[in-house]
This record gives sequence, structure tokens and C-alpha cells, in this order.
Amino acid sequence: MPQDAHTDATILVVDDEELIRWSLVEHLRSEGYTVHEAADGQECLDAVAQQTPDLVITDIKMPRMSGIEALRRLREREDDVPVIVLTAHGAVETALEATRLGAKAYLSKPFDLREVALAVTRVLEQQRLATEVRYHRGQAATTYGRIIGRSSAMQRLFESMRRLADVEAPTVLLTGESGTGKDLFAHAIHDEGPRKTGPMMEVDCASLPEHLIESELFGHERGAFTDARQTKRGLFEVARGGTIFLDEIGEMSLGTQAKLLRALENRQFKRVGGVSQIRLDAGIIAATNRTLANEVKKGTFREDLYFRLNVIQYQVPSLRERREDVPLLVDHFIQRFNKEFGRHVKGVSEEALGSLAAYPWPGNVRELRNVIERVVILEAREVIEQQHLPPEIRFGHRGGSSAGPGGSPFLLPDEGVDLEAVERSFIVQAMDRTSQNQSAAARLLGISRYALRYRLEKFGML
Repeated sequence: MPQDAHTDATILVVDDEELIRWSLVEHLRSEGYTVHEAADGQECLDAVAQQTPDLVITDIKMPRMSGIEALRRLREREDDVPVIVLTAHGAVETALEATRLGAKAYLSKPFDLREVALAVTRVLEQQRLATEVRYHRGQAATTYGRIIGRSSAMQRLFESMRRLADVEAPTVLLTGESGTGKDLFAHAIHDEGPRKTGPMMEVDCASLPEHLIESELFGHERGAFTDARQTKRGLFEVARGGTIFLDEIGEMSLGTQAKLLRALENRQFKRVGGVSQIRLDAGIIAATNRTLANEVKKGTFREDLYFRLNVIQYQVPSLRERREDVPLLVDHFIQRFNKEFGRHVKGVSEEALGSLAAYPWPGNVRELRNVIERVVILEAREVIEQQHLPPEIRFGHRGGSSAGPGGSPFLLPDEGVDLEAVERSFIVQAMDRTSQNQSAAARLLGISRYALRYRLEKFGML
């Protein structure tokens, strides 16, 4: 049977041979489709105009008007109804011509009705995905800079951030979990603001050694320390007319925090070893995945610096707080990695998309991006199916606190378990869920078919 999403689809069958037409119509109706008939290309054109079917299956050689001519005329009038063509065995040139005209698939006569049903399901699924992608791309106000999202959480954030478009040199604090894209938000604020033509200087406060960060930020004079062989301008000086982005500000040492506070308060600074004051002419954006108010209580972050940075604060939502953005992000990453790696993935099946949306994404957008990149590279299929996803997503495993030691998605009860009984139970469930299809059951369990057969024999289930 076709997927539920397709059972209300309408199909037009076009063939001048009544027996072939009858067999196709009866089989497709038994699969749950609504089916109409036409005896040649002209009747096909008339029926498409009147009934707007979801799919056309047409023979090539027919009296009055051939299937190729009907397909050509459909495209001339910009009707994009998907078409499957039926060709005589070995008619390669005819099939290629149909493909050039936009046919989605072709089947050689004599055909197997099961092959026809599979082709119909595949083409309708591709059409559904294409329609969904067009819908997502057509949504208004889904971007801010390079950030995409149409969820209410993101729309509220976009609306607030747009108010900075005419603010000269704002001080902004971005908070949120790792992987939410705080760096993208920082760049968007810069790119959409009045200083967008100026430089955007990034400082990773977590990676710079303590003895270097002050020199990186403020620069140094020649001879200020042993290796200072020449005068160097710091990032605060280079960023004149632009923006400074202090990423992972919560990792900065207390000593450097004091010097940073002094520069922000006075809007001027000195190079290391220097005596002249240099004006600070840059917007300041800081980001952290820590809760700085808690760090202040613990004594690891200066309270006065926290207040100085916390002029405008934006909490970047986690991906589980904006699940409705998952399809949009999936489409975005598929397009990106198709281009980057020369792949031709068209979309994600409904089942796989449901699993992606339901997964809690402890690594947020960064984790989603990595998953799509891996699948696009390794699978390279037209449609990403459920079995192409990692086991933790396929089986709905949860990350974070629900995982056991070592990242295991299942917690071992205090009283222990009968491991063989657990294994047998999973195998029985997988076989039942797939109607005893060993290949499908093996995919559910994340093992090879041979490994499954070994276990079936082990438990006397063959």
C-alpha cells in the first residue's frame, strides 16, 4: 500500500490498449488511489486541464497524439504535473527524449505491476517534497542576515534585533547553549547595522592563552616584552569603525576582565607597554554559553563587567525550543551540502522528517548540520529515508541527562537485566514491526542482515 500521505492522490492512466489500461487502473485503485483514464494524448491533455491529477502514467505510441507529444504540450503550457512514461523494451532514445521533457520516470513494457506501484510512490513522494520545499522557501520573514527561522521564538528575536539597524556601536550580550549559532547572530547584528562596511574582528576568549590575550586585544609597543620585536596593533584598534566580537567571554580571566572593563568604561585603551591613549571606536558583542549571573555569584566573573556588557541581551533559543524550524534548516543544509559535495539529494521522507523534528538535539543546530552533512556525503540518495539517519535519531534516543554512562541511551536498572532476554525482545519487536522482513528489521536494529540471521538462529526464530 502507498504511504498515507499519498492515498488521496489522483492518477491519470493514458494508453490506447484497453487491457493494459484496465490492469493499471484496477491495480492502482486497489492501492487506494483515485484513477481516471484516457485513450490517447489528446484525451490526456483534456483530462489534465479538467481534473488536475497528481500524476500521469502514459504510453508513448498512441493514435491521434503520442505520449511524447502530449508531454511536450503539457510543458509548453507550463503544467508541471509529474509524468511516468511506458516505453517498448529497449526504446532508449524515446525514454531519453521523455526525460529531457521532464518525465520523472519510465518503465519498459512488459512491466510488473509492483514496479509500477513503487514508481508511483517514489514520484509522488518527490513531488510532495518539492512542494514542501517551495512552501518553506516562500515563507515571509524567515531570515535575518544568514540566520533562518520562522518559529515564533525566532520571529520575536528577529523583530527585536532589527531595532539595532540604526544604532551606532551597540553593546550586546548573546547567551544560549553551545551550538545554537551565537556567532551567526553576532555577524548578523554587524551586517545589518550602520557599521556593516567596517571590519568585524572575532576574539575566541577560550582559545587564547592568558599571556597573549591582552596583547591580542590592545596590541603592544616594540620592546614591551621579550618577543615584542615590533609594534603591533591590537584587535580593538584594527576594529575601528566596525565591531568586536568577544566569543566565550565567560572564559576570560579576572585580570583581563578588569582591563576590558576599563576600556569599555572609558572608550579608550593603551597598547601593552604604551603610554598613549587610543580611542575605542567599535561596537561590542559578547557571547557565552554560561549563565554569567551565576558566574558572578561564584566569583569567576566580575559583576561590574557583567552589568557593562548586559546593555542589550538576546537569549538564542535552543533547537528543541524551535522545532518547527527543523524542516527549514534541513532543506537549507541539504542545498548547502549538495552544492559543496556535488550531491543531488532532493529532500527527506515524511517518516525521517518526523524523527528529525522529534529528536531533542542536545547539540542544537550544529548537531543537525553535522547529521545532514554526514548523510548527504555517505548516502547520496535522492531522498533521505529513515534508515539513513543515525540510530539515536531513528529510535528516538534522548541525549543529555537521559543518557547513561558513556552516552548510552538506555539506563541499566539497579536490579540488573537478562541481556539475552532484552536482545530477543528487541528482535521480536523489530520483526513484528516490519512484518517479518529481515532486511528492514536489521536496519531498525542498526545491524547487518547476516548479524540478524545469526541471532534469529540463536533464539530458534527461523
